[in-house]
Amino acid sequence: MIQANFTSYELQFKRPAGTSRGTLNSKLTYLLKVQNSDTEYVGECSFFRGLSADSETEYEPKLQWVCDHINEGKEFLLTNCQEFPSIQFGIEQIFAQIENRKDGMFFPSEFTEGKQGIKINGLIWMGNLDFMRDQIQQKLEQNYSCIKLKIGVNWQEEYKILQNLRKEFSASQLELRVDANGGFSFEEAKKVLEQLAQLEIHSIEQPIKAGNENQMAELCKYTPTPIALDEELIGKFYKDQKEKTLEIIKPQYIILKPSLIGGWKGSEEWIEIAESKNIDWWITSALESNIGLNAIAQWTALFHKDMPQGLGTGSLYTNNFPSKLSVRGEYLFYNP
Repeated sequence: MIQANFTSYELQFKRPAGTSRGTLNSKLTYLLKVQNSDTEYVGECSFFRGLSADSETEYEPKLQWVCDHINEGKEFLLTNCQEFPSIQFGIEQIFAQIENRKDGMFFPSEFTEGKQGIKINGLIWMGNLDFMRDQIQQKLEQNYSCIKLKIGVNWQEEYKILQNLRKEFSASQLELRVDANGGFSFEEAKKVLEQLAQLEIHSIEQPIKAGNENQMAELCKYTPTPIALDEELIGKFYKDQKEKTLEIIKPQYIILKPSLIGGWKGSEEWIEIAESKNIDWWITSALESNIGLNAIAQWTALFHKDMPQGLGTGSLYTNNFPSKLSVRGEYLFYNP
C-alpha cells in the first residue's frame, strides 16, 4: 500500500514576469507526494491560474480524490482526471519514479547520464525597452542562437527591437521567435505577420486569442510567417477534439506544454495527430518549479530534436527547489 498526500506551494518570482496577459509576481503550484516503502516521490501538479483548463474550485478536492485512490494505479487515475491535465501530469511523474525506483528519475537516457544536452531558446520577458535590451544582450553573450521574445503589449517598440536585432544578426546567425499570447486582434495580426516576414522571424505563437478557430485558420492559410498554436491546445481533453482543432486550423507548428495539456500522454497524442498532418512541434515548460521542469526535460530528451526547445531554466524564482539541471551556453544539461 502506498500513501499519498498533497500540498500547495507559492513560487515567488525574482522580478515580475511580464506577458501580454499581465504581470506575474508569484505562481501557485501543487506537490503530490507518495510514500512508497522508504522513499518519498514528488510529482508537480502545476496549476496555472487564468490559463489552466482545470477547474479551480474542484482542484483541491480532485487532488484529495487522487490521494484516496492512489492504489488503484496509474491508468485508473489518469482516466478519471481527464479534465484535470496538470493533475494527470503529476500522477505520471509519481508512477514513473516508482517504476524507476529513484526519486527524480523519469526517463533514464544519455541526458540523465549527463552525456547529452537539450538545445533551448533564450526567453526575453516583457518590460521597458532597456530591460528587454539588457536581457537580449545577456542571451547573446551566453551564445544563444535562438531567442524568443514576448510581444503584443507595445508593438511599435517591440518591432523596433526586432528590426535592430535583424540589422545586427541575419536569420542564419540568430533565429528569432515571438510569442503574442493572443495579444493582437485579427486585423492587427494580418499586418504584424507581414512585418515579421520581412524580418525573417521563425514563428509567432498564438497571434490572436484562443477560441477563434476560423480566424486562426484564415491566418494560418495565408500567413507569410509560420504560426504556432499554444493556448489553442488548452482544454481539448479528448482525441477527437484535438484532431478537429488541427484539421480546421492547419497551423505550421504546435507547442506542447505538458502541465496544460495532460502530461506526457496528452502531449504524445497531440504529436501523433500533428505528425500525421505534417505539422511540426516543439516542447515548452509553463512556469513549473524545478520538479516539473526536470520531468519535462527528461521526456523532451527522448525525442532527439535539433530544434531549440522552450525549457525555462528554473532561474525565475527565489524559492525554487534544488535541481540537477543546469544551462551551459544554449544547452540544458542534467548533472547526475
